[in-house]
Amino acid sequence: MENMTSFGHAWVAAWNSHNLDEVMSHYSPDITFYSPFIQKINQDPEGCIRGIEQLRAYFSRALTAYPDLHFELYHILEGVNSVVLYYKSVNNLLSAEMMVLKDGKVVEVRAHYKAQ
Repeated sequence: MENMTSFGHAWVAAWNSHNLDEVMSHYSPDITFYSPFIQKINQDPEGCIRGIEQLRAYFSRALTAYPDLHFELYHILEGVNSVVLYYKSVNNLLSAEMMVLKDGKVVEVRAHYKAQ
């Protein structure tokens, strides 16, 4: 089983480095990613991105829109082939992402946010 604590710290470090290739290294080519921000930004009622290229484009826009982006990790919750990362995101949003992993790569994400 993937060491979820190491995975969580590496994921946050990748985002805080603003290195898109490093961020993308955590995701499977067949990723499915759900987020309320996708609903808002992409005008997509399903709030879903499928596939690594779509996700890369979405994350690239996010890194451009938030040049001072910094995540502050609070908790890593381990599951069976999954992890929940609870952290402070941009604009002090409390964030939790449930990630399902297969072969060490994220295959599905369900992102959740609550303003502080």
